[in-house]
Amino acid sequence: MTSTSWQAELQAAQRAAQEARFDAFLAACQAILDQYGNDIDAVLHTGSVLLAFGFLSSARKCFLHVQSLAPRDLRPLVNLANVAQQQGDHAECRRLYASALQHLSNHPVIRRNALLSVEYDPDITDAMRLSEAQAWGDWAVAQAGGIKPRPDLRRLDGRPLRIGYVSADLCQHTVGLFVKDILSAHDTSRVAAYAYSAGQVDDWVTAVVRRSCTFRDVRALDDLALAEQIRADEIDVLIDLSGHTGGSRLTVFAHRPAPVQVSWLGYFATTGLSAIDAVILDEWHAPPGMEAQFVEPIIRLPHGRFCYTPVPFAPAEVAPPPSISKGYITFGSFNNTAKLNHNVFALWAQVLHAVPDSRLILKWRTFQDTEFRQSVYQTFAALGIDPQRVELRGASFHADLLKEYADIDIALDPFPFTGGLTSCEALWMGVPVVTWPQGRVVSRQTHAFLHAIGLPELSACDEEDYVRIVTALAQDVTYLSELRSGMRARMRASTLMDTQGFTRQLELCLIKLYQGFMSDLHG
Repeated sequence: MTSTSWQAELQAAQRAAQEARFDAFLAACQAILDQYGNDIDAVLHTGSVLLAFGFLSSARKCFLHVQSLAPRDLRPLVNLANVAQQQGDHAECRRLYASALQHLSNHPVIRRNALLSVEYDPDITDAMRLSEAQAWGDWAVAQAGGIKPRPDLRRLDGRPLRIGYVSADLCQHTVGLFVKDILSAHDTSRVAAYAYSAGQVDDWVTAVVRRSCTFRDVRALDDLALAEQIRADEIDVLIDLSGHTGGSRLTVFAHRPAPVQVSWLGYFATTGLSAIDAVILDEWHAPPGMEAQFVEPIIRLPHGRFCYTPVPFAPAEVAPPPSISKGYITFGSFNNTAKLNHNVFALWAQVLHAVPDSRLILKWRTFQDTEFRQSVYQTFAALGIDPQRVELRGASFHADLLKEYADIDIALDPFPFTGGLTSCEALWMGVPVVTWPQGRVVSRQTHAFLHAIGLPELSACDEEDYVRIVTALAQDVTYLSELRSGMRARMRASTLMDTQGFTRQLELCLIKLYQGFMSDLHG
């Protein structure tokens, strides 16, 4: 068989996984490995697909096998770092990325992934995070050929401000779901919106974005070509929606294609890039003093940096608290397992000890992996928690995931990387979320949502307070029921779901920012 045979077989395996036929998926992957076990690319790509669908141990075996076949091939090293990150082993993740960067210091994806990984790591200091981001920014500027001059600012004189949004996630992804209705709500007399889509997925969210603005599919464009397209479109304010997340085109901003360049929405720390003129946050994500963690100046929106709209397929009704029928409290978290570190497990074990007979449901695609599930059970057992009190659920379709919130009384937020869309969806399904905001922007996401909807008392100030808040909620089932039944009305009435109001504030913020640079230029 030719190499294209394994590629076709792997595509068929992916389709099975996308349809949630995981037994067929695993069988197809194993058949590829049996047939092409000495083909480095076949094994590597099969491992990557296994990793993408959460089968960590099988993926890890693939990458280790590639290392044995080709010790000098650095690709499995990077993939092993991704496995470690999903397992919550951030020290190992950091070690593997450092090793890869010793050999491929100019590889843009490795540099980006390494920088993103520190946001999950509870043991990285703020100074280390800033230093690594600044090093990336210096590298990006050097790759672009040095610092570029700011393009001329064109007077508005009654014309709409041209805003360009750059993202690889204008699809059913956290960023796409948050931004789509804002693009639709723009006042076209004030703003002309352009979307530069670098993503591989084209779905119903992408269709909404296409209808809402001038849409550019830029997947095939390199940095120079994309920068030239942005200049040709005469963009006034260019907004990066990705930061250092997957598919990012942040290096384009080092070429300075727009006179004003901004970071917003899809990232939660400094980009490290001096060519970014501002980062858009709010007072809850960035209280006074947060400037020390950023290369960029911080602009604080008055009502929060996020605006939430539920997906159209969310259940129409909120279920009652499951504790009413079950007789015990069920805690839960549907967050990415990369957020579940040793500190999180230890605190959640305290919660389970404090609330007798309570249960914990964790859900993420990596819990489909048998070995990873066993390691999590062992972690809880070592903390004195009977594994029978912990239920680990794997992947499901988005609509089905939302229905599973009917099984949760109280959601537990991880840290330092807290929930974003996950927290909004838990709240929309009536489930209160208890959070512990800390010193990083990414640790304060749920904290900001809770302030927006009038529930700041669910934000803890330390571990003891976290347990106290959770325990008090668990002991008051009547209040839990009232909170749950009224949560949607509370959210609808809040700034968190005021799309029109949020969009007007964002437009005003960007127009003022642009006019400020005009004033500096012309005195």
